[in-house]
Amino acid sequence: MKSGPIRVGVIGLGVGEQHVITYNQIPDCRVTDVCDLDPEHLREVANRHDVAGRHVHWRHMLEKADLDVLSICGYDNGHAEQVVAALGAGLHVMVEKPLALHRREAEAVARALQDSGRRLTSNLILRQSPRFKRIHAMARAGAFGKIVHIEGDYLHDILWKITEGWRGRMDFYCTVYGGGIHLIDLMRWIIGDEVESVMAMGTDLLTRNSSYRWPDTITALMRYRSGATGKTTTMYGPRRRKFHALNVYGDRLSFENGIPNGRLFHGDQDEDEETMDTPYPGVGKGGHLPDFIAALRSGGDPPVLETDIFRVMDTCFAIWEACETGRQVPIDYLI
Repeated sequence: MKSGPIRVGVIGLGVGEQHVITYNQIPDCRVTDVCDLDPEHLREVANRHDVAGRHVHWRHMLEKADLDVLSICGYDNGHAEQVVAALGAGLHVMVEKPLALHRREAEAVARALQDSGRRLTSNLILRQSPRFKRIHAMARAGAFGKIVHIEGDYLHDILWKITEGWRGRMDFYCTVYGGGIHLIDLMRWIIGDEVESVMAMGTDLLTRNSSYRWPDTITALMRYRSGATGKTTTMYGPRRRKFHALNVYGDRLSFENGIPNGRLFHGDQDEDEETMDTPYPGVGKGGHLPDFIAALRSGGDPPVLETDIFRVMDTCFAIWEACETGRQVPIDYLI
């Protein structure tokens, strides 16, 4: 990264507005250009944050703006193409999940990344939650002993996003790619192991009478290379408060996430239970961005590496294949 102020562009001003806010809070970092398909929304957000460069087409922004970094926060079906173009333009890239909707798109991104010499990261934000950071540190220190089984569920009452919003109008959408990916990444990060194979099934009970065409709820079983097992459910329609369920079962210690507190278990007696009040979720949408910019300046690694992004996507691809075929699917990692 060159010396001096870092110039950032942001595509998509829904969640992307949080990126604008966070980048502008980082010293010597400024969002100079923004892009959104809705001209009125573009104007409102740009005015709100005093951004001069305004574009309704992302390619025009890449052609005209003088940028160092690009945040990609638009519709999921545009992510891969935009990442490839940004890398080709010599930019470092932060992309909202998912990186891609199809394996062929991920392969194209991998080729562009190899040729670019630039850094790519993704906003897999649960790694920044203070509670989950503590669990990760405990796992790395061996506090759980041997982790035998791990569970992570994405439970969010946002059915309207797939029945009424843009997700349901795409040629393809998978709730695991858009929501469950957070827990799949979190489990991989905590257990420190790769998924070897998956089995999965889904249901459309919540959306059967709507225009949404794919499963609204998907559950997957995973086997890690160590022999440990895992389970993840993605559900966009539970009648409950948004929650990232996480259960870690080791031969020394177990953890159960909860609201407001988590719990640690040393055994099956009352006196074996310990409360964990470390904040959860305790992180905003732009939580990775300061560390990403710091890594670019220092030449170090961002908090979510390129390998992390591709391997969690490969796991998601395998879950969808298993859900479609009813077969156990081994994972062939792209990188």
